[in-house]
Amino acid sequence: MEPFNNKKKVLIVDDEPNVRRLSRKILSNIFDVVEAEDGKQAIEIAVTQQPDIILMDMMMPKMDGLTACHAIKKDPTTKSIPVIMVTAIGFELNIKLSQQMGASGYVTKPFFSQVLLDKIAEVLATPLSSGRLK
Repeated sequence: MEPFNNKKKVLIVDDEPNVRRLSRKILSNIFDVVEAEDGKQAIEIAVTQQPDIILMDMMMPKMDGLTACHAIKKDPTTKSIPVIMVTAIGFELNIKLSQQMGASGYVTKPFFSQVLLDKIAEVLATPLSSGRLK
């Protein structure tokens, strides 16, 4: 069932409750927010709730963010959902690996609210078929 408002849905995936809480606070006025604690939950929620965008931590228990991103991008029902990696790992190799796994963007923690909002706006304005990091 579709929500009655016109808000897009964002899935925040992070094993740290404080990061999810902060992200929810930043985004809840703009988006309907759904949360997951690990990559396995993220895949399940992506399939069942079809969010408009996913913010994914890289290092998590059960399934890491890169593996979850790859799985989401390989599934025909979720492959068009853009994924932004939001992680404390800022190495160029990890950014390239994220791109190879299908991520549409990369934000390094800790982040300023506006940096996160700008990246989401940039990714949502980008054609979904591009699949390139900006």
